Amino acid sequence: MGRTRSTKPTSFDIAYLAGVSQPTVSRALRGSKSVSLATRQRIEAIARDLHYSVDKNASSLRSQRSNTIALLFFEEQTPDDTKINPFYLAMLASITARCAAQGYDLLISFQRMEDDWHVRYQDSHRADGLILLGYGDYTLYESRLDQLVRQGTQFVRWGSVQDDGIGGTVGSDNAGGGRLAGEHLLALGRRRIAFIGQPDEHYPEFAMRYHGLLAALAEAGVAHDAALTRNAVSFEESGYAAARSLLDAGAAFDGLFAASDLIAIGAMRALTEAGLTVPGDVAVVGFDDILAARHTNPPLTTLVQDMQAAGNLLVDTVVARIEGREPPPTVIPARLVVRGSTAG
Repeated sequence: MGRTRSTKPTSFDIAYLAGVSQPTVSRALRGSKSVSLATRQRIEAIARDLHYSVDKNASSLRSQRSNTIALLFFEEQTPDDTKINPFYLAMLASITARCAAQGYDLLISFQRMEDDWHVRYQDSHRADGLILLGYGDYTLYESRLDQLVRQGTQFVRWGSVQDDGIGGTVGSDNAGGGRLAGEHLLALGRRRIAFIGQPDEHYPEFAMRYHGLLAALAEAGVAHDAALTRNAVSFEESGYAAARSLLDAGAAFDGLFAASDLIAIGAMRALTEAGLTVPGDVAVVGFDDILAARHTNPPLTTLVQDMQAAGNLLVDTVVARIEGREPPPTVIPARLVVRGSTAG
């Protein structure tokens, strides 16, 4: 007697009716862009007609995949107990929605830089790929990224977009944003423009923002005084201390470009305590457009980064790498939004 055929439809049934291979069906039902829109829609229509649903457990066993992407936040110094830069939290909604659209579950984890997170996720197979947000000192972080590459881990990071071959990268046009900040301050008649942020290999995004500012000054024929630069990392107290250092040194400046909004907020507090007005005495520009930037006194002029696009591109990039495609690094333009800290 022949074997009774199961009445439950399979992906092979869909492949036969669609005239494609079974792997193509699997990719299409995960929403992969490696399958053309027309083919994907045809496969989805057949699946609906057959009342087919994906068995994630079986699919994972066959593919040796978890169908999961891990989003790793790294601990940073913040004024509250979250230890997460508020800039990165703004990406969370779009990352979550995009993972669902691509057919992946999202695992969110909080990591300390000293932990062996780079080993744990590779060895446990808890995720098919990683999205990395936040890193602190890049010279310490880079060795962890190199190890992920050697292990064959698929990952994407938000940060400075460089042709370094270390995983996938999505980031803002930091140099372009710095240039916009400089051009805006110059257009206001400011010529003694200070910069607060650490513009070196430890913080490459800040370095690019600083070089964008220098490019704007050079184009306008304005010499930059190196004595108006102070190192700071991205939290308020660091910005406050850096601005106090400038003021205590007797530095004369009428404009200030901070490498992040958190730095700018701290610097504005120092300026106010010193009896200076913003923007009357010093016009201030930040970078990131975190929620708090709209509620400072005065509201902070800043460079806006498209968080919706950023979250989508981070997911698309890591999915492409999981599926064996190598997307190019992606740079997202920054846009200047003018508020009271420069337009009082």
